[in-house]
Amino acid sequence: MIKDVLIVCHANVCRSPAAEQLFRARLREQRGARAGEFHSAGLRARDGDDMDPVMQWLLAERGVQVGEHQSRRLTSRLVRCADLVLVTERRQVAEVERIEPTARGKVYALGNWENSDVADPHGLHESAYRDSLELMDRMVKGWLSRICQ
Repeated sequence: MIKDVLIVCHANVCRSPAAEQLFRARLREQRGARAGEFHSAGLRARDGDDMDPVMQWLLAERGVQVGEHQSRRLTSRLVRCADLVLVTERRQVAEVERIEPTARGKVYALGNWENSDVADPHGLHESAYRDSLELMDRMVKGWLSRICQ
């Protein structure tokens, strides 16, 4: 059983914390579903940054409460402790594996089942955030259907 899922993006202020919160919210909606913890980190994150306010607002609009989020940089320890690592862009698989070579075989794209990436909306128009959030929500539901059986 997968007990610890780590979601990774670039800065850990937009996509990965949004996906982390979507996983938690969608898991709560599934009665009897079994899964562990969800965490996030960023390949180039600065420790301690707040979540992007536009993404927070859009999550709240969907009924997903974020609470406190502080960005953190991805470390080899975080990768080693995770049972599954999901990245927002396929090219990030290799970056995670460079940080922790033993991660091969447990790092996948969030969009693995759709063969797609989640574009980074940070700093763009609200519509870009909405598009990324909608895509992530669909991808999260797909992963939950596979890991919570």
